[in-house]
Amino acid sequence: MMNAASVALSIPQTFPSGRADPAYIRRFARRAEELGFHSLWVQESIIGRSPQLDSIELLTFAAACTERIGLGSAVLLTALRSPVPLAKTLVTLDQLSAGRLIAAIGLGNPSPTSTAFGVAPETRLARFLEGLQIMKALWTEPSVTYEGRFWQLKDIAMEPKPVQKPHPPIWFGVHAPAALKRTVKYADGFIGAGGTSTEQFAGEAVELRRLLAEAGRDPAAFPLAKRVYVAVDSNKERAGQRLAERLGGAYGGNQGGQPVHERVAVWGPAAECTEKLRQVQAAGAGLVLLTPLFDEAEQMEVIAQEIKPHLETAA
Repeated sequence: MMNAASVALSIPQTFPSGRADPAYIRRFARRAEELGFHSLWVQESIIGRSPQLDSIELLTFAAACTERIGLGSAVLLTALRSPVPLAKTLVTLDQLSAGRLIAAIGLGNPSPTSTAFGVAPETRLARFLEGLQIMKALWTEPSVTYEGRFWQLKDIAMEPKPVQKPHPPIWFGVHAPAALKRTVKYADGFIGAGGTSTEQFAGEAVELRRLLAEAGRDPAAFPLAKRVYVAVDSNKERAGQRLAERLGGAYGGNQGGQPVHERVAVWGPAAECTEKLRQVQAAGAGLVLLTPLFDEAEQMEVIAQEIKPHLETAA
């Protein structure tokens, strides 16, 4: 018996022309809500040549355009940010969305982004954990005093508190074995990256369930999700070519002669995509986050009609 999975969508975030289309984003978000998708998600890419909108601002815009649909970030690079203003930003988003926020966070890879933020790459993990402790404290305690390596707080209060109690769900998007252990210790859920294969996600899910049971946490109460890049098209070759164009330089590019989209994406006719996504379900994903990289509105409609019902029904 395969458990049913909820289906989420990524918000259009990258505009090749370099000019965002707010009206298109608004229509997309409202239509996703009408079609009953679980949630809308953003990614974080702060610097780089891709014309991608900022994650939190885009999610806040989507919150203003909708009323019920969940809102998620996958993943915020919190080690690059100061935790006090970030805590205020996220609690404001949680308040304005009436408690619809899921905050998935991660370290990312050491890159020029770290040094552009004045963060030494070797300190990222320590900053990540310290910042998480501070944010949780600000969200749940009347006042906070904290003596850390990077930040010191003395009798600091932050109001209002989040709508969600004790705070918005914190999910981790990580991969390394040690990071999976931290996920069980600190997080409320897990999301597998779009740049990982179904097979890798399956292994991570097995290990997380083992670690959760070992820690005395109920695996059934710990959400597991997976982002999947998708292109639904009766012409499979055309879909593959378009994915290759958009993903060609991502996630290390070709490895062993295999294009990146062949490792991590699902494409082709709706029935074939559905079968591949059922494998993601079977691997443990209770939430499947679908990320079209082009023709997002058209892809949303075909996903809603021809794929979503099959994933949301237990088989």
